[in-house]
Amino acid sequence: MSDHVTINPKILYFGTPVALLSTENGDGTFNLAPMSSAWALGQVVVLGLGAESQTARNLAERPDLVINLPTPDQWSAVECLAPLTGRHPVPPHKRDRFRYEPAKFAAAGLRPEPSKHVRPPRVADCPLQLEARAARVQPDVSGDFVIVEARVLAVHADQGVVVPGTQHVDPAAWRPLIYNFRHYFGLGAELGHSFRSETPSASAASAASRSAAGSDRASGPPWPASIGGSGSR
Repeated sequence: MSDHVTINPKILYFGTPVALLSTENGDGTFNLAPMSSAWALGQVVVLGLGAESQTARNLAERPDLVINLPTPDQWSAVECLAPLTGRHPVPPHKRDRFRYEPAKFAAAGLRPEPSKHVRPPRVADCPLQLEARAARVQPDVSGDFVIVEARVLAVHADQGVVVPGTQHVDPAAWRPLIYNFRHYFGLGAELGHSFRSETPSASAASAASRSAAGSDRASGPPWPASIGGSGSR
């Protein structure tokens, strides 16, 4: 006998990463909006947006954007943006729960940073920032949403989440903010890795780090590594 029951949930955000999208408004100012319907295929990121959102309107007219990826400890900044909209006037279906806010960066306490290939700024506080350009913007089958296919032009990563000497994001260091049925979560411990992975498992990396630390203690100076040297950034 199956223990499953048939349910009809209102949403299906079954554990997806949060992104902050910066786009350009018609007057040359910039909008910043949180979203959690994104997935990557090679160097293309597919985004799902509300058809009436300011972000969807912006990308239909001005295709440049930045996909900024926050960490779990930035969830409160993301939530500050959640009830705000850059659309004025506010669409009728949003007026009971949303308010217009043109200064999104300031409202969330986040810092804009100039991009290198697109006009919208990056979020300086986010460890991963993907400059991109929308190549296709079209309605989904329901008509309630817009599907955006964006080509990534450049990836900017904080040095702390990059495997030293490589082009790889370190999965043991990088922690995305996860939107799980409208609740915010972080990642748990690593369970394993794909046979296609080109980075070591977290457990192997940790063992190597401990071994190196032991070697440094045996041959290095008697002060903590965090005082000067490699511990300062």
